[in-house]
Amino acid sequence: MTKLNDFLRVSDAAEYLGVSPNTLRNWENAGKIVAHRHPVNGYRLFKQEELDELLTAAQRPSGDSNDRARKPR
Repeated sequence: MTKLNDFLRVSDAAEYLGVSPNTLRNWENAGKIVAHRHPVNGYRLFKQEELDELLTAAQRPSGDSNDRARKPR
């Protein structure tokens, strides 16, 4: 069984990621991140390890040549 101590509330998770709580809610609504629900009050909760995975994925280069800096001619 998962412990509630393994989860962050919206405000704490947003601060951890450096975004606003509304941005985090929008990401959850868009399917970019999974929000778990508190069993009693239904609040959104986020696992820190899933937030770490999101940060790692955001730091990876996309591989798209348009994203790379162009060399001056």
